[in-house]
Formats: sequence, structure tokens, C-alpha cells
Amino acid sequence: MTNTATQVFNDHRELLFSIVYNMLGSVADTEDVLQETWLSWTARNETSSAGHIDHPRAYLVRIAVNGALAHRATVSRRRETYVGPWLPEPLVGPLGDAPVVADAADAAMRAESVSMALLVVLETLTPLERGVFVLHEVFGYAHTEIAEILGRSPAAIRQLAHRAREHVHARRPRYEPDPQVRQQVTERFLAAALGGDLDALLQILAPDVTLWGDGGGKGHGAGGARPLQGRDKVARLLAALGPSSGKGLSIAYRRVNGDPSALLFAGDTPYAVLVLDLTPDGDQVCGIYAVSNPDKLAHVD
Repeated sequence: MTNTATQVFNDHRELLFSIVYNMLGSVADTEDVLQETWLSWTARNETSSAGHIDHPRAYLVRIAVNGALAHRATVSRRRETYVGPWLPEPLVGPLGDAPVVADAADAAMRAESVSMALLVVLETLTPLERGVFVLHEVFGYAHTEIAEILGRSPAAIRQLAHRAREHVHARRPRYEPDPQVRQQVTERFLAAALGGDLDALLQILAPDVTLWGDGGGKGHGAGGARPLQGRDKVARLLAALGPSSGKGLSIAYRRVNGDPSALLFAGDTPYAVLVLDLTPDGDQVCGIYAVSNPDKLAHVD
């Protein structure tokens, strides 16, 4: 029975990881929730008096989602003392169609993936709104199914879904830049930033561009206590810091949360992950997400 329970859990692990990660934005916290889900699942299967579970997937999703919601309190307390802007932990995968290593973070790349930019917007939702949005908008669960998972009425779920969708779409309209365009813009941006080319940066950055620099008080690179907004400010900061901070770094292009992005290495050590968000026409950069906190780069190689 234990072997069967293990096999069933492993069959659904990718899905569980993706759902929980999109609710929490952290690989370590996701693994904690999955461990708790596994313990609950095995305990349920080892209880001789417990009845048969007809729908293991639904059972596991319910345990994992509610575990993620319970874990949000811990995550929120940790954020209160976090140094500087907080960004989700990047999920890094191969750029092309290369084989994917079957660990938790890479496996999630084969399931539904939410972009870094959207994850930042999801941080502004309440935990329940985010859970409903992820289940309905990303994974396609019906309102009635979500109601059963969360122990709420379908009417309450529809209201949460509507509120979350309106909130998200007001801050991030639906569009998806062409991956090839995204990579070309990323390459142009890095050439301009690392070369200190102010004129090129002013051309490639949108007027309302925002720079998020997440070093957690430990990393390197651009970033202050708050996100920096405005083309002139961002361009001048990058042009001033780029040539010196980028000296000796190597660049590798990978997919980060599903999007073509850049990884910067100092030797063999990950230095930063850079993700760009583009305007709907794909011509300019409207969001720069730079993660240099070494704790968040532990899964990067």
C-alpha cells in the first residue's frame, strides 16, 4: 500500500508543485508544503479504517492548496523583514527543446508556468484571491471544483475569481510577446546596460519602466530599498553601474518562468537572473526583474 501511495503521489507531484509554487513564489516553501501534503497522504493511506479515495488527484490538490494558504502567514512574516524589493524565486529551464532534468523546479517548467511579471502582480492579491486565480485562470479548474477544494460556496468563489481577474488585468493586460523578440530585446538590453550606452538604454526602455532589484541584502547589482521607476532614472542608473558591475561576467540564455531570459555568472557561480517584461508591441522594456539574492539562485546551474 505504501508503494502504491508513493507512486500515486509522484504521478501528481509536478501538478502539485506548479500550483503551490504559483501561489507562493518560492521553491523552498513549495517543497515544505509538498512534504506536508505527502505526510498527510501517506497517513491517510496507512489508516486501515479510512475509506478508499476515489479521486486521488482531487484529494492531493485540496491538501496542497490549503497547505499553501496556511503557509502564507509564515511567508508574509518573513517578507516584513526582507531587505529591499522581493521577487519570486526564478524557475530556470533550458532555452530550447533540450531534455529537462526531473527535479522539482525543472519539472514545473513542463507544467503551467506563470511569468515573473504576472507573479509580481499576484503578490498584490489576498491569499484566497490568488489561490482562486491560479486554480481557475492558470489550471482551468471550474468554480464548483475550487469551491470543493477551499470549502466555500460556488457563489463566493465566483466573486473571488471576478475580483482577482479584474485586479490582475488592470495591472497586467493579457498579451504574450513573441519569444524570439523577447530574446532579441534581452540581448540588446544587456549590450546597452553592460556597455554603459545611455542613448541605447533610453531608446529601449519604455517611459514608465520599473526596475526591481532583489538582492535580499546579500546580492550584487542595481537595486534600492524600493523599485525604481521612470526611463531617465533607470537608464542613468544602469549606464553608471553596468560597466563596472558586469565586468568579468558571462551570460547564458535560458527560460525563466517560461520566458527567454538571461543568467549572469561570475565564473561558475550564479550572479543574477535577469527577466524583462515588454510592452504589448514588443518594442520596449517596461519591467526589469533582477534577482541576485544567492539564496534564490541556489537551484540555478
